[in-house]
Amino acid sequence: MNPALVVLVSSLLVTVAAQSHDHHDMAWVNSYRQGFNFQCPHGEVLVAIRSYFSEQDGSDRLWTFECQPTPEGLGEPTDCWWDDINRAGLEWTSTCTRNGLVAGVQSKYFESVLDREWQFYCCYYKRRCPYSCMKTTDIPEYYREEGELVVPSYGYFIRGAQTTFSGVLRDRQWKYILCRMTDFDCEFENL
Repeated sequence: MNPALVVLVSSLLVTVAAQSHDHHDMAWVNSYRQGFNFQCPHGEVLVAIRSYFSEQDGSDRLWTFECQPTPEGLGEPTDCWWDDINRAGLEWTSTCTRNGLVAGVQSKYFESVLDREWQFYCCYYKRRCPYSCMKTTDIPEYYREEGELVVPSYGYFIRGAQTTFSGVLRDRQWKYILCRMTDFDCEFENL
């Protein structure tokens, strides 16, 4: 067999093996079955969310998040708070109250249900209002797969999520609520 071909095939196998285990190299904010509290630095909001499922580890997920500063025109957040909390094993829809943007997440794992409670950390920016809101498709597309959301365009922000829980597969799918924010002050709340 051609030695160059052997080297090429070997390097491809090493690359594929490394890609299939890349979840070990991520900066996860939690360990399996452990709670976590993640908050973006002041003036930043969530722009990316990634999770990795393991049935062997309590049907739980590892989570990692990325933040980005908000545009200068949005100004500084004037108030931040922990919003609604869900109950493990139940469906949940949460949009930051007071037109807030998601700037953090906390979660607690419950062994008895093999699921987590969730809560968003929301920040309020003057009197800006959301518009052109949309929900993402299911993330992950199928239960027990790796999930990833990267906000698709600068100027869109995560305002909340809708999540369903499969009692059979012991996993969640998420539809994130993404919105643009007005460049002007407005009088409305919770659009």
